[in-house]
Amino acid sequence: MASSPTSSANDLFRLWRSGDEEALHRLLPLVYEELHRIARGHLRRERPDHTLQTTALINEAYLRLMDQGASQVADRSHFVGLTSHLMRQILVDHARTRLARKRDGGQRITLAEDVAFTEPGEVDVLAVDDALTRLAALDAQQARVVELRYFGGLSVHETAEVLGISEATVKRDWTIARAWLHREIGY
Repeated sequence: MASSPTSSANDLFRLWRSGDEEALHRLLPLVYEELHRIARGHLRRERPDHTLQTTALINEAYLRLMDQGASQVADRSHFVGLTSHLMRQILVDHARTRLARKRDGGQRITLAEDVAFTEPGEVDVLAVDDALTRLAALDAQQARVVELRYFGGLSVHETAEVLGISEATVKRDWTIARAWLHREIGY
């Protein structure tokens, strides 16, 4: 019986973590479409004239992941969450650089009930990053839920899988975190 793509990917993660660099090369094709979807989710919330493209965001996240080393990655779900977090950091760094050059305050954020209906280009990435950092200090899980759902574009089910929690917990954390962010950001 052939193994599923997820178990194959998890096997490759274990090999990579144990020092087999070739395992990473075999792993990337198994997760590339998922990374591409997550990168599109992040970029969909950026301003329309953003200079980073999906592939460039994936590549930059890959390079940062390599800098952190394989020991940071437990399995496929952890990889997805970590990569989404790295993509958010890249976009925040990009926004800070742009802000330093132009002194442009960015755009307003809308945290819609259903992430799929959020309009593109409505995010002040720096304001959200600052608020998420404060939220993470209060409740790290709620901050991760927002990061994965809003920035990563993951569904409730996918977010629950990545974080290893129930869908009900994701829904509850999402509702509470959105209300907290609305209050903190003032939109």
